[in-house]
Amino acid sequence: MSARPLTVRTDPALGGRWTSLATPEREWLWRNPRVPAAARAGVAPGDPFVDAGGGEECLPTIGGPSDHGEVWSKPWTSQAPGVARVRAGDLTLSRRLATHDGTVRADYTIDGPPGAVLLHAVHLLLDLAPDARLEVPGRPDTLVVEWPEPGATTASTWPDGRGVPLDVLGPDDGTARCAVVATDRLDVVDGADRLSLRWGVGPGYAAPVSLVVWRNLGGWPDDGPYRSVGVEPMLGAETNLDRAAPDRLARLGDAGRIAWWLEVHVP
Repeated sequence: MSARPLTVRTDPALGGRWTSLATPEREWLWRNPRVPAAARAGVAPGDPFVDAGGGEECLPTIGGPSDHGEVWSKPWTSQAPGVARVRAGDLTLSRRLATHDGTVRADYTIDGPPGAVLLHAVHLLLDLAPDARLEVPGRPDTLVVEWPEPGATTASTWPDGRGVPLDVLGPDDGTARCAVVATDRLDVVDGADRLSLRWGVGPGYAAPVSLVVWRNLGGWPDDGPYRSVGVEPMLGAETNLDRAAPDRLARLGDAGRIAWWLEVHVP
């Protein structure tokens, strides 16, 4: 059976955000009802993150002083249908989005000074029912789960999130967990629907890849918690550029470039 058609839309003017990832039957991306998209207008790098929902590009870091990185707060330049580019300091991120046989594919290239280090995540906030679950195909019992808080050294194996299961959701329970998972694939199962994600580095490049799971069931933020569930395929294996060990970062090669890709489809 062929995959169902999946389409994607983005907003280059407001941070390159993914605004839709949909089949004819449903929209997969969550939108924050508290934050209109127009609230993104006028923001600049270093401003507090404006959580409008959808899918965010996080570069050159995910967490840290520059929350969610810099490129979410800058207008992107459209170069052709599905192709856009943005600068973050000395780095230039290029994204090519295309669909083929029901699969959405994002191809990324990052250019800059040779040897420059970075993290890049595609922060997809999903609209899921309480009984949805996250499945890691293969050998999930061998997957290392780590927590990106300062000074944290605790680690376990999938799906343990320090006593909270990362693979199931459920109703709001006042918890919020962020974890880095050592995998390059994920299936999101919501009722009869399944969203499959696969990612990796381009040919000729070497860098770690991983997954960030953001499981917020009404535990964040402190001054007005709400529910948001994010899955974030990532180039790198940390969330904070400033404190990451060198082997957990992506690094531009001698030619000043690295490339990676993400594929999403609905079987």
